[in-house]
Amino acid sequence: MKSGHISVCICTYQRPLLLKRLLEKLALQRPGEGFTFSIVVADNDPGLSAENLVQQMAQRSSVRIIYCSEPRRNIALARNKTIEHADGEFIAFIDDDEFPADDWLQRLLHACSDFKASGVLGPVRPHFDTPPPRWILRGRFCERPEPPTGTVMHWTKSRTGNVLFRRSILDGMPEAFRPEFGTGGEDQDFFMRTTQRGCVFVWCNEAVAYETVPPSRWTRRYMLNRALLRGNIVLKHSAGRNVLVVKSLAAVPAYLLILPVTLLFGQHVFMKYGIKFCDHLGRLLALFRLNPVNERQM
Repeated sequence: MKSGHISVCICTYQRPLLLKRLLEKLALQRPGEGFTFSIVVADNDPGLSAENLVQQMAQRSSVRIIYCSEPRRNIALARNKTIEHADGEFIAFIDDDEFPADDWLQRLLHACSDFKASGVLGPVRPHFDTPPPRWILRGRFCERPEPPTGTVMHWTKSRTGNVLFRRSILDGMPEAFRPEFGTGGEDQDFFMRTTQRGCVFVWCNEAVAYETVPPSRWTRRYMLNRALLRGNIVLKHSAGRNVLVVKSLAAVPAYLLILPVTLLFGQHVFMKYGIKFCDHLGRLLALFRLNPVNERQM
């Protein structure tokens, strides 16, 4: 495997305890076959709430940590800011509410080399500091699909919560992440445009990151609002837009009819179809430029 330097990029907004956990876990990464890494943290809070923490962590860490700020509240701009300060041959993104397994970077880099890929994505599995309600676990609402290692990923299934890619794929791109996707969807747009340019992203199921799921995300309101926002964001992408709208026009009345029946089978079943309903409803509201959830769910 070819060694190299990896810039691990993090965008953060007012989550100091989670950010501290992430930086501590990153310090435990096992470099393996000669690669090195550094960390770039972009503070997306105009109040610079992460500055003191990051500087304190940088002073006592054996890993180089770079702090920068993007005061404009926009996740796409924050991601671009980290790339401006990244100096690695490879760029990795991980969310500030996640933390990696100790061999995370090593696994990603191995897969990128073995499959001769432009980039590699890995699983993000839920982590609960306290046990969640039973219906959350039964419905598997915090779990995501995990295809076999080596699977070529379609852009619609790709996210930046756990990814490593070659910096060279950004050559010729005026900006990696487009500001018009500032409330979300900037990552799918990134993968769509890079894939159209011939880039290939593969899956590595052994490169694991964990997402901390706090009690605030266990509520029905949170899950339904997030689905509305997700549905709204989808229509920002031009690809397949008309097909999605047609599907949603048929799905919304269908789900309205079956939702009362799902209550007979338990909360987890009702919420499963309620989330699907809100996904489709969010798309239809977007047609009329209506967005009931105008901030990315924290």
